[in-house]
Amino acid sequence: MAVNNETTWEALLCEVNEQIATITLNRPKVLNALNAQVFDELEAAFTALAKDPAIRVILLTGAGEKAFAAGADINELAATDVVTGEAKARRGQSVFRLIETCGKPVIACINGFALGGGCELAMACTQRLASETARLGQPEVKLGLVPGYGGTQRLPRLVGQSAALRLLLTGEMIGAAEALRIGLVDEIVPSERLLARAKELADAIVAMAPLAVAGCIEAVQHGSALGIDEAMKVEASIFGRLSGTDDKAEGTAAFLDKRPPKWTGR
Repeated sequence: MAVNNETTWEALLCEVNEQIATITLNRPKVLNALNAQVFDELEAAFTALAKDPAIRVILLTGAGEKAFAAGADINELAATDVVTGEAKARRGQSVFRLIETCGKPVIACINGFALGGGCELAMACTQRLASETARLGQPEVKLGLVPGYGGTQRLPRLVGQSAALRLLLTGEMIGAAEALRIGLVDEIVPSERLLARAKELADAIVAMAPLAVAGCIEAVQHGSALGIDEAMKVEASIFGRLSGTDDKAEGTAAFLDKRPPKWTGR
């Protein structure tokens, strides 16, 4: 499924403006709740965008002012049993892992509620910008469940084990200021400036060498799962690989010539 300048599906909107793609969860009447169709369309969209060399940064947000994504579709959760519940969790994990490892920076623009699966979706992104009205949490314990789309694993990696367990065990919903304090979000922005600020950040990334940007993401994601010595080897390997690229030659030449570089992604 190709992503054109403006692609509309039933559950998503996808707009491409130059080198930045904006994906919008488009179910505002149900606070952009995540159902099977949303997962299918997210998978299709991110698969296409990951393969498109013209796309350098992806913004992800929710339609309307109330929610980024208010969690999983409770009707679908209510119908699960032991087998279908595990399958549902694995499906969500697979899609969110695709987003996390697509090789391009993904900026979550959190407008309003990001609860349960919505919070897990935001955590799968590279950066998280929150509006002043954002509310985040993992309330699955209130349903007799644990987070199933990676929340028990990404949350402690972001905020530490103690802060993560407080949110997981109480189902507490926190505001943007507390989310920033514990490291769950990276920046708070006035609601009316949320997408504009995300585009400013995206433009700053687009100005950098594309292979180097991808290399930074690869080094951090791969190395964070390793001990320091093995992680250093990963970094050195990526550094060596990039040393042989046209972009490295252009970047160093442009610096010495005191001119802006012209990246080719090669």
